Amino acid sequence: MIERGGRRFVLYAGLLEEAHARGLRSIETELLQVPGADNGEVAIARAVVRTEEGKFSGIGDASPGNVSRAIAPHIIRMAETRAKARALRDAINVGVAALEELGDEEEVAPSREEARMPMAKSEENNSELPKEALPATRKQLNYLEALIADVVEDGVAKFEDMVGKPVSELSRGEASEWIGRLSGRAA
Repeated sequence: MIERGGRRFVLYAGLLEEAHARGLRSIETELLQVPGADNGEVAIARAVVRTEEGKFSGIGDASPGNVSRAIAPHIIRMAETRAKARALRDAINVGVAALEELGDEEEVAPSREEARMPMAKSEENNSELPKEALPATRKQLNYLEALIADVVEDGVAKFEDMVGKPVSELSRGEASEWIGRLSGRAA
């Protein structure tokens, strides 16, 4: 479990690990809807999880409108991950959403510490900079911090030493790159 903006979330990797510990037998997925122009580029997947306790299913969707730009080329996989997260949550009786289930439009309210941080310049004021050079979005930072907690042995402090600056000072491009790197390790 992790906390972001006063709300608790679980990570997909944690769900999977707990399910294995509780006798996960199988996970099967099926793509129910291929994204296309006629359906708003929405991918819909179904997952069926089988454990010693029974069979549990979940539905997940993903579209360019509810994932980050870095994930948009991978919406089928994100729909599948969201479906598996929902099914795994039911299988191991976790009542809070997985961080991966959040859509792009669902912003997590900032924590007290984050609220004290100086506001980043708006995109309008930074229009001369390429998007990758703009400050990382709050969603990127939330996801990156969750990955760091899951993957980096000594957490954020070790990551910041490795990168040479605070997580909050990463650019969008840097955050995207680290999310990609750490996501591979988490899997």
